[in-house]
Amino acid sequence: MINIGAHLSIANGYLAMAKEATAMGANTFSFFTRNPRGGKARALDMDDIAAFNKYITENKFAKLVAHAPYTLNAASSTEKTRDFAFKAMKEDLERMELIPGNYYNFHPGSHVKQGSQKGIKLISELLNEVLNEEMTTTVLLETMAGKGTEIGRNFEEIKEIIDKVKLKEKIGVCLDTCHVNDGGYDIVNDLDGVIEEFDRIIGLEKLKALHINDSKNPIGAHKDRHEKIGDGFLGISTFEKIVNHPYLKTLPMILETPNDFEGYKREIEILKNLEK
Repeated sequence: MINIGAHLSIANGYLAMAKEATAMGANTFSFFTRNPRGGKARALDMDDIAAFNKYITENKFAKLVAHAPYTLNAASSTEKTRDFAFKAMKEDLERMELIPGNYYNFHPGSHVKQGSQKGIKLISELLNEVLNEEMTTTVLLETMAGKGTEIGRNFEEIKEIIDKVKLKEKIGVCLDTCHVNDGGYDIVNDLDGVIEEFDRIIGLEKLKALHINDSKNPIGAHKDRHEKIGDGFLGISTFEKIVNHPYLKTLPMILETPNDFEGYKREIEILKNLEK
């Protein structure tokens, strides 16, 4: 059985979020560690977190994929922005140890005309500051669409970051289906070829999670606009191949489509029914 869920809100607490996932037929999910457009993390309720940990264990949830805020840019040309990236990720990773053994996903960042090599250097330096041997969380670099000066627009850039990280065992990759399509990878006609290329460049063992999104744009558009499953340029047949791929089907799959509760519930059912 595939591990499928959606991006949920933490507004009503951890336990409520897990119960919402169950109600939509999910056995994994994603959530923002703090305000996605701001900086402050919500106060922690330790009783809620304890109840949450008990619930996800009893209900056999797959690994969860927490998401860093969009404002986190480790590759920024501005020291203030890089300082926020360090403080936010450090605090987030400390908090993630309260729900141990899960994933923390982040957008590598934008080099803001400094050049990709400078950006890659800054991102890897941040990771070398915040990762430690005791942590149980795996930090995931997200594949990006290549919009503007985004880093992570191809597998080679992701690999360059990983190569510069000392604790490589604490690093993985989250592959976003919309992003790789918009970045120029033909997962519609050659999913196996794309995954083989990932394996050759990065190593398939580093692929830990998927963001399952259709795309409003054709391959290579570098736009990053998510669409509902089956309504975009990827189409249902692409997702049928994904949920039946021998390696991909074992990973947590997180929907980030433009949807509400009922929409996610419907898409989870669609994807489950595609599994052979």
